[in-house]
Amino acid sequence: MFEPFLHWKEYFANCPFWPEHADLNKLTLQRNQQVLTQSEKQICFVPQGMGKKSLEQNYESRIYLTGQVQTRTENWHDFFNALVWHIFPRAKSALNQLHYQAQLFELLNKNKRRCALRDAATLFDESGVIVVSSEKILTQLLSDFEWKELFWRQRKTVLSSMRFFVFGHGLFEKALNPYVGMTGKGIIFIVKETFFAQTLLNQLHSIDSILESFLLQALSSSSDLTPVPLLGYPGWIEDNNSELYYDNKKYFRDRHKSDQAS
Repeated sequence: MFEPFLHWKEYFANCPFWPEHADLNKLTLQRNQQVLTQSEKQICFVPQGMGKKSLEQNYESRIYLTGQVQTRTENWHDFFNALVWHIFPRAKSALNQLHYQAQLFELLNKNKRRCALRDAATLFDESGVIVVSSEKILTQLLSDFEWKELFWRQRKTVLSSMRFFVFGHGLFEKALNPYVGMTGKGIIFIVKETFFAQTLLNQLHSIDSILESFLLQALSSSSDLTPVPLLGYPGWIEDNNSELYYDNKKYFRDRHKSDQAS
């Protein structure tokens, strides 16, 4: 689950204390590329500000307008958010733009309730999972909540032709102490078989580009996201090496009739 971060293991191991803002900002040098917002501002991690006095000072608006990401130190939630900015920069910038535009729309129209798009953006930002597969039958099983067929009977095919990439920084925080019940909100992409022959960094780069386009062009509400029981993926927890693990209906739930109708 944390594999996308492993190439930074040595870098953070050399930090004598909890990583500071300067340490997070230096990660761009590790990848030799800039991390930019959709407004072409360079991302920079800064201390958390006080209060929300104006639109420009709101968290997402400040990122869009200045590139400054308010980040608390010694905080796993914000730490993982910073790392996700570095591995999925284009997708994170797309989500930020959705937030900014939605907040602006709500302000101009004096809406007291958050719009459906902003709710979906928040949900994916916190709990998102990117599901890629070269086999449509696997993605169909996932969409149909056929968990045991997918994760147990099709186990070998899942390992060779399907992969989950955690996106939500809230999920990464939960994964520090994983528990049965951990569920992500997934976006599914069909890829060619050659995708799985790429290096991990190239896979992440490809996903970032595909996800950016989806978020900006297709995401409209939380109904576009599908539930993904993360600890069902083969090997992500030792317990799922047993067939009985997938009989837990409190975790691997059947699809509701309302979902089937839609």
